[in-house]
Amino acid sequence: MTRLANATESRITPIEKVIYTAKAHITGAKGGPPMTKLARSTTIRCLFFGLLVLVLVLAPNSWAQQRAPILEQIAKTYGLDSFGQIEAIRYTWNGEIPGLFKLAHAWEWEPKTNKVSYEGKDKDGKPVKVSYMRSELSSQPDAVKNEVDPAFVNDNYWLLFPFHAYRDTGATVTDQGMHKLPLGKGSAELVAVKYPAEIGGYTPGDTWDLYVGKDKRVQEMVYHRGGPRKPSLVTATWASYKKAGPLLVSTEHRGTADGKPLHIFISDVSVKLVGSDTWTKAQ
Repeated sequence: MTRLANATESRITPIEKVIYTAKAHITGAKGGPPMTKLARSTTIRCLFFGLLVLVLVLAPNSWAQQRAPILEQIAKTYGLDSFGQIEAIRYTWNGEIPGLFKLAHAWEWEPKTNKVSYEGKDKDGKPVKVSYMRSELSSQPDAVKNEVDPAFVNDNYWLLFPFHAYRDTGATVTDQGMHKLPLGKGSAELVAVKYPAEIGGYTPGDTWDLYVGKDKRVQEMVYHRGGPRKPSLVTATWASYKKAGPLLVSTEHRGTADGKPLHIFISDVSVKLVGSDTWTKAQ
């Protein structure tokens, strides 16, 4: 991928949905233009009061660590070298805790311009449909800045996490060799991504453990929170892989968040390539 647009420089407060978490080296709530490198920031939006999301910031930072070679191998497996061919991506992020809630967010994202279109519901259950440029986020209504855009960051990470992990230069990444899978049978290569406490943010010291197969696909993931907020431990599978044009995406994530059942799945994934008006559906 030649560039992946920055997702946000802000942390995200809870919004009743499941999410990834990471930390910010920059704070603020403004969007930015596409970029060649991803650094990390923290954002927290939750499914049930606090699941996690990684976010993008504008440039490599002074905390940059040496990258483990396997990160590039993983990112290339998911289509890193072809990301520049992508004009737009459509997908629906679905989050569910059985018996507690069920959410769906429909997105269209243009990486080169950082234009985002969203269709879903607000925190009160009212229909929302909006389009905006992330470079102009500061001029958007509060609902876009505080709810829609943080949700975009969260959902985009579930879809494209391997790219974000590779482009993030603020973490210490270690290849710890073969380990038993936390959920499934067998073993996989454990790649740990740890964010230094010195970078600050709401939850310094977070660690993401990726369990990677011989095909360099993520099989499972475990998140360990560095601070006191909940959830402290999230474990999820990465399954039901599909190809959307040149991109490889995992569309099914099942596991637990502090012992509670967790289900996230990505549906209706399609891409439009540069120079084409045709959408290619993931298969």
